[in-house]
Amino acid sequence: MTQTAHTSTSPGKLMLSEQVYAHLRDAIMRGDHAPGDALKPQDLAKDQGVSLAVVREALVRLVGEGLADRLPNRGFAVPAVSDRRWQEIAEARRTIEPVVLRMSIERGDVDWEARVRAAHHRLARTPAYVPEEGEYYSAAWSEAHRVFHRTLLEGCGNPVLLETFDRTWTASELARRWSAQHNPGRDAVGEHRRLEEAALARDADTAAEVLTQHLTRTAADLTGRPHREPAQEA
Repeated sequence: MTQTAHTSTSPGKLMLSEQVYAHLRDAIMRGDHAPGDALKPQDLAKDQGVSLAVVREALVRLVGEGLADRLPNRGFAVPAVSDRRWQEIAEARRTIEPVVLRMSIERGDVDWEARVRAAHHRLARTPAYVPEEGEYYSAAWSEAHRVFHRTLLEGCGNPVLLETFDRTWTASELARRWSAQHNPGRDAVGEHRRLEEAALARDADTAAEVLTQHLTRTAADLTGRPHREPAQEA
């Protein structure tokens, strides 16, 4: 009987925690909370009409994903715009993802090629901005963007490497959102097209180089540092 009672209450608590987490995550991504803003559990619990424990659980999860910081006094805040923070994330991605992409190009089959082409088509046809979502990338574009990059790497066939991608992608999501404001004229369409073309041509050297430049550009856009463009054909 005890076990049955526990089973009946846990899903509800889990669902509530998931709802609060999703709400806070979306609010941070939309820019409702500016970089460095405090995330006060008491205020959030009152706004959401939930317990302090539920809010803290959601905030801890956001910290684990790199979407919030836990401060020394046990408070929480939106990550500040820090050159070091985003450069470290970009460095990790530049170190790992081009290597995984090479593996994916080597190991990927025809089904992988089809998924890459479909993911790129969806990304290219999804508006990056929509009026009702303000100045940040739209939620639909962000998801299409994630799917395209992950699909490129899925040919590697290594779930541990893909889990690493998932973690660093989430941690860098804020950087991508914020960098859009710094360089609104960036040719993301062209960058992604070159990635697709190199991958499907099985040109691992070019694909790895294009991906490295792509990842470097996001960090450069955010920090305001100059980025040297690679030589390209006219």
